[in-house]
Amino acid sequence: MTASPAQNSSEARAALMAGVGCYLLWGFIPLVFQQMAHQGADAWEIMGHRAVWGVLWALLLVLIARQWTQVLAVFRQPRVLGWLALSAVLIATNWTTYVIAVNNGRTLDASLGYYLNPLLNMAAGAWLFREWIDRFGAAAIALAAIGVVLQTLALGHAPWVSLLLAFSFAGYGIIRKRVAVDAQTGLFMECLLLAAPGLAWVIFIEATGQGHFTATPAATFWLLFAGPATVIPLALFAWAARRMPLSSMGFLQFLAPTIVFFIGAMQGEALGALRIASFAFIWLGAVVFAVGAVLKVRRSSRTAETIVAPEPGLLNDPAEDRMAALNDDARPSR
Repeated sequence: MTASPAQNSSEARAALMAGVGCYLLWGFIPLVFQQMAHQGADAWEIMGHRAVWGVLWALLLVLIARQWTQVLAVFRQPRVLGWLALSAVLIATNWTTYVIAVNNGRTLDASLGYYLNPLLNMAAGAWLFREWIDRFGAAAIALAAIGVVLQTLALGHAPWVSLLLAFSFAGYGIIRKRVAVDAQTGLFMECLLLAAPGLAWVIFIEATGQGHFTATPAATFWLLFAGPATVIPLALFAWAARRMPLSSMGFLQFLAPTIVFFIGAMQGEALGALRIASFAFIWLGAVVFAVGAVLKVRRSSRTAETIVAPEPGLLNDPAEDRMAALNDDARPSR
């Protein structure tokens, strides 16, 4: 049975709302971390609570998706567990760098990092996986490179925060792309691996009087909020990406760093002429990237069904799901 046009239209609108919602949350999340900082928590305390409460919300997703058996299967595969441990280190590096940046007047650097990320992913795909880059992709990477050079000149040094954010998340995506584990399962395992050191750190700072979890009701609320702030946007993205065309997600992914950019600008971070020029090249590269994605989807739709490309590490590859379904259909019935 096929869905009616009304059902398809309703699901498309819901997917668009979920996609916009996840990127809005990611865009405004610096304000959440800054609220935690206002309560006295530094980046390490925030990360400790993010790991502790994030694992509970990630567990909730696993239970909703009924993937507990897959979690148990990971424990029986040391190689997969090892790769997930490495991906956990990379995503923890990314998260910690981001929190330090937005809480220390480097929000514009954080914005630049996430503008660079999709372009860096494209370059990594060509280098590591022999993926073909068309002229739009090459132009986007070249424009981004010019932007990084200008940013270096504007700052007087390489934009290390931006580069660390972009490279750590790109490395995370490369690992998650190659590890055969579902999105919710992988996220839960990463949070579980981070939860032990996170819990140890939270207990230590609370026991030594350095923690802020019970200092005020506001501090308790914001530190507890670290869990859903981490997991809910990922869940919304996972749901939307499977129901939206690549071109739409390609445009939406630049919404978050744009919001982050304006937050940094409105908070008075320095924006000289050279730095504005560097962002202009990054923005132009993002536009070229998005246009190329739209044209690629249109070309592929003329010859085959378009498959939504997932964000690294956040959900299953729909193509793998489809192959699994075909394999199930091919098995003899009893």
